Amino acid sequence: MAAPIDFYFDFSSPYGYLGAQKIEALAAKHGRTVDWHPVLLGAIFRETGGVPLTTLPIKGDYSKRDFERSARFHGVPYRPPSKFPIATQAPARIVLWLKGRDAALAARVAKALYRAYFVDDVDISDPDGAAAVAATQGVDAAAARAAVDDPAVKEALKLEVGQALVRGVFGSPFIVVDGEPFWGVDRFDQLERWLATGGF
Repeated sequence: MAAPIDFYFDFSSPYGYLGAQKIEALAAKHGRTVDWHPVLLGAIFRETGGVPLTTLPIKGDYSKRDFERSARFHGVPYRPPSKFPIATQAPARIVLWLKGRDAALAARVAKALYRAYFVDDVDISDPDGAAAVAATQGVDAAAARAAVDDPAVKEALKLEVGQALVRGVFGSPFIVVDGEPFWGVDRFDQLERWLATGGF
């Protein structure tokens, strides 16, 4: 069986949200599964010198426009959240904690958390809010909330971010297929051709 597609994402990334709505169907079309990797762009930016797009002069205004236009282009519901960007440790820890128990459930919860933030304007940076969203997918809310403060889960997320940096991850979404990196939802056409042809 072909290796899974590694999908790296941050919950405060609008493009990560768009990619998360499309990656599983794209993978399935080519006989692949998806390995979901929550990361923290803040920690990654500290290593790479990156900054949130919306904080940049001129480019920030463009990016806000592009978030909405890209969502329309991809047919994905999107409403600019009232609080943006946000710290994403809470949702990332919940998903990573779940991934060790039930990877399919972790993926469903990741997509639910993204929708809660970018469609329903839920502040998923709040641990209680993130746990409540996980509960809508059948996760025990108290256990999810406890995972946010679990030292082992915190350490696991640090390791996940460190491993992502070693692999060259610097943004969200960031996809790795058989060692080949693709950054951004705007590279999904290239990603699909790569999957179809084994390279080009």
